[in-house]
Amino acid sequence: MLAPAPSRLAYVPFVSVENMMKLVHRIGIAEMLTGLAEYIEQDFRRWELFDKTPRVASHSREGVIELMPTSDGEDYGFKYVNGHPKNTREGLQTVTAFGLLASVNTGYPVLLTEMTLLTALRTAATSAMVARHLAPEGARTMAMIGNGAQSEFQALAFRAICGITAVRLYDTDPAATAKAMRNLAGSGLTLTACSTAEEAILGAEIITTCTADKQNATILTDNMLGAGVHINAIGGDCPGKTELHPDILSRADVFVEYPEQTRIEGEIQQMPADFPVTEMWQVITGAAPGRRDAAQVTLFDGVGFAVEDFSALRYLRDHLHATGLFQDLDMIADPDDPRDLFGMLMRAGPEGAHAA
Repeated sequence: MLAPAPSRLAYVPFVSVENMMKLVHRIGIAEMLTGLAEYIEQDFRRWELFDKTPRVASHSREGVIELMPTSDGEDYGFKYVNGHPKNTREGLQTVTAFGLLASVNTGYPVLLTEMTLLTALRTAATSAMVARHLAPEGARTMAMIGNGAQSEFQALAFRAICGITAVRLYDTDPAATAKAMRNLAGSGLTLTACSTAEEAILGAEIITTCTADKQNATILTDNMLGAGVHINAIGGDCPGKTELHPDILSRADVFVEYPEQTRIEGEIQQMPADFPVTEMWQVITGAAPGRRDAAQVTLFDGVGFAVEDFSALRYLRDHLHATGLFQDLDMIADPDDPRDLFGMLMRAGPEGAHAA
């Protein structure tokens, strides 16, 4: 006797890298970045509903492997993600990820997906969503310091969500800048390749830093910055990895996702434990001020948080079935009698008919 066919609940939609790429093109990159930003802002507005914990991290000399879980009481989501800066020297991605969304009611998974591409998209969408609240009014030029895998996503998100029209690019590796220039050609952005960080920030109202080296680097110093700029610091994302001189943090108003995590992994790991920060959900809900005046220097110390991945998983779930760009995975055991898991196993084997 063959085991009965599993019910539909046993199948979980799975989005492969190939189908994720097709889905992004089907929706459109700008439209998807804008949609992700809307979902992320929705979840920041209901921030207090979420389970929150600093990501569960396993650190090594070469990098970090992390789990990022959260739940809003109805759905549960987590992401597996690594960060290995040395990987690029070996022809590998610095960051790879996959994620899962499940029903709290049953505990059954409802979505399994690649999240290397999706993380790049949600990181850029988060940066631009935050800048919409903190950047100076009318900002049109962004400096992009660090032109690796995240740079094009950041540039396109800031164009779609904040209306920037020009990007000034700098990387210690000129080949990375040339890559970004090629990829952003035809995007509608005015692009300038720069030979130093100082040159890149000239005239920029928004400065994004996103470098990969796992070290306490000093990409920007306080004397480089004029009044009124917004800094989108997203490269400091693990212990021992920073990009900004502490004097910048002392001068700026610093905004974070989840302080308990950012104090471990962000730029503010350099500062005393009681260093004052404002949580972005408070700005978005009106509980705390964001930008107060034109001279204020604002700094988003963005390390990425599980709620943003949850938002991205929600967005994907809500848009997936209309596209058909997924595979059904048979990954949940589904015996006719929930108490007879062993019987299901035996009926599927070569001796199943005899055992039945």
